[in-house]
Amino acid sequence: MRQLFILCGLSIAVVVAALLLPPLSQPVDYHQFADQRNFFGIPNFSNVVSNLAFLLSGGMGLVYLFHVCRMPVPKAFHNRMECLPYGVLFLSVMAAALGSMAYHWMPDNATLLWDRLPIAVAITALLAATLGERVNPIVGLWSLPILTGLGISSVSYWYLTEQHGAGNLNFYIVVQFYSIVLIILLSLYNPSRYTHAKHIYQVIALYAVAKSAELLDMQIYNLTNQFISGHTLKHLVAALAVYWIVRILHKRVFLSE
Repeated sequence: MRQLFILCGLSIAVVVAALLLPPLSQPVDYHQFADQRNFFGIPNFSNVVSNLAFLLSGGMGLVYLFHVCRMPVPKAFHNRMECLPYGVLFLSVMAAALGSMAYHWMPDNATLLWDRLPIAVAITALLAATLGERVNPIVGLWSLPILTGLGISSVSYWYLTEQHGAGNLNFYIVVQFYSIVLIILLSLYNPSRYTHAKHIYQVIALYAVAKSAELLDMQIYNLTNQFISGHTLKHLVAALAVYWIVRILHKRVFLSE
């Protein structure tokens, strides 16, 4: 419990720092992705269509949760209520697929809002699930609306500041990346109540690869002779990370307390 209080204090300090530090604005050329080819009348075809991978992995997660809810004794969850953070996660992944499709079809800040909102919710839902499995199930459930609310607020704050001509990404960056840091810290120092828990590091590694590919968008596009861009690769690898979470849930069982 002492560790939890320390993490709470650290988290508050990080969020306050994000709000007080000089604003980090979005690059002017942010919407200019490497692969802008059109096929079959679809603009930015690869970046649009690659989001189908998110629909697939998120949908697989929801189908699995549906089957879990019908099981007399669900092995992946000691309590069915623990499905809730994962339900929010997989629904958000599917919403992110649709939001990202809309954004890449017509890249601007208005459509980017609907891309970023579900991403922030998905990451904070995974943090709530981690709290439930490594700290306390009640803590995880109670934190879910608070954390997802922070995720929504971070994107809304960026969009409102952007509308006023002084975009500030600080809060959004903290919510996205600090949530991952918290998941790592919780996984390192708190044992899980389920088997196969260490596979979360593989999920995080895949996410790191996806973000790296995003940053190397043009370089990857040129390196592959314009076959695939870094941003398209980011979609595919991030969707694989979501599928890895579904695999973990399929395999794991509750450890007796």
